[in-house]
Amino acid sequence: MSAPPCHIHDHRSIVAPRRRPAFLVSTLLLAVAALLLTALAPSPAAAADPSPVPLPSISATTTQVASGLRRPTALAAPDDGTDRLFITEKSGRVRVYHPDTGLASAPLLDITSSVDESGNERGLLGIALPPDFADSQDLYLAYTALPDGAVTLARYRLDESRLEPLLAQPHAEYSNHNGGQLAFGPDGKLYWSIGDGGGSGDPFRSGQRLDTLLGKIMRVDVSRACAPLAYCVPGDNPFVDTPGARPEIWLYGLRNPWRFSFDRADGSMWIGDVGQGRWEEIDHLPAGRGGLNLGWSCYEGLEKFEGGDCAPGAQHTEPVFTYSPYTGGCSVIGGHVYRGREYAGLVGGVYIATDYCSSTVWALRPDGRGGYEQAEIGEMPTQVTSVGTTVDGEFYVVNDLPGGLHRVSFAQEEPTCRVDRTVTAWGTGATVDLTVTNTGGTPVSGWTLAFPLSLGQTVVSDWNTELFQGGNAVSAANAPHNATIAPGASVTLGYLVEHTGDASPPPRFTLNGDACAVGR
Repeated sequence: MSAPPCHIHDHRSIVAPRRRPAFLVSTLLLAVAALLLTALAPSPAAAADPSPVPLPSISATTTQVASGLRRPTALAAPDDGTDRLFITEKSGRVRVYHPDTGLASAPLLDITSSVDESGNERGLLGIALPPDFADSQDLYLAYTALPDGAVTLARYRLDESRLEPLLAQPHAEYSNHNGGQLAFGPDGKLYWSIGDGGGSGDPFRSGQRLDTLLGKIMRVDVSRACAPLAYCVPGDNPFVDTPGARPEIWLYGLRNPWRFSFDRADGSMWIGDVGQGRWEEIDHLPAGRGGLNLGWSCYEGLEKFEGGDCAPGAQHTEPVFTYSPYTGGCSVIGGHVYRGREYAGLVGGVYIATDYCSSTVWALRPDGRGGYEQAEIGEMPTQVTSVGTTVDGEFYVVNDLPGGLHRVSFAQEEPTCRVDRTVTAWGTGATVDLTVTNTGGTPVSGWTLAFPLSLGQTVVSDWNTELFQGGNAVSAANAPHNATIAPGASVTLGYLVEHTGDASPPPRFTLNGDACAVGR
């Protein structure tokens, strides 16, 4: 990604302050009670999420609020009371958007003379603002630097218009897989992602090596310097005392972690890691858990990667969500957990991500039993490269071509279909019977039910549909005799699968592209 972290085989161009009471309390007792209630009330970020709305009942839409951006790659919101958004452009400029005045014509800063934007995925890739930005006027940038494309972390001092490179990783052989996400964690440290060095199949075996920053997420302290370094390595980084390891490394085993984020409520980390060609993945890690091996290139998603680098006895942390390019996707764009106010009762605690090619809006939420609810809840504009939030936690996205900024909204729309599932499993086989009910008010005439299978499941035969399986993605179209589903009516269909141990039913369904409620 020049933005977007494209697959090697994909040749497409990528290119609030607490409100005071409005009344006065005359007695000391009431005043003390009010103060106690205020003190004990949880903050919005820490409050328990309200009773969850089923994910298929949520709809995500976007509204374009600005145009004229040139290949935007990332966005960040300064916590300085100005309500601005800073937007990076691939060439090396940072633009400013304000909801009242729109996109400013003059850039906030311009480092084009330092940025190598050759190739589709090189350029100015990431931006992060420190907690003290309002006072320091410092910001942090990730970019590929001239003359040789080294992936670089730098500080930019706005009050002096000065760029200070802090750390660089050589990346000359291939122009893709540069990563580039920057984010300050809840611990105040700066986290930075770099891809595996590019090419196909991790040719440098970077993912599993600890002597390189390629294929990693780093954690550094940029609030001070530890000579001869222009930053400090936190003493509790996991590989500080490992001989031969780069001490900056926080996580390893990543292919191209283009976008990651921290949940404001619990500090957990969500990572969207772009796959080789069979699986896109999303990882969710507890707060403060460094040193984990995310698997690449031994694994792609949950599947062993043919010809990958698998060390004997290595422990790998599995992704919590995967999807295949057969869904129309090509590059996962990791997003954020919604912690804003406007839609808190609807999507509070829901992680939102998308894909550069399919534009699908993925919604994930821990189910409290070690798994994750999942649904497709809408579409983003074409070629989204980054999901960002305002200081108050509301969502915006930027898209690569034609270069726009879009505000994200959520609404509750009850699904017009429900799918009930019955599984009969034995040995290495299973039958799955599905009952699809039209819960809407109009007939469905001609339909396709789309759903994923668990890893290792292969359809052997099916009934009452015209079924096609590509990877783990299944599309089941109506047969001539059941093409119309009247309101309140149902149709039944099913299939026989061979499996390698997991006979679980599909976790999500769409009927003609709309998410269905999932019954038993």
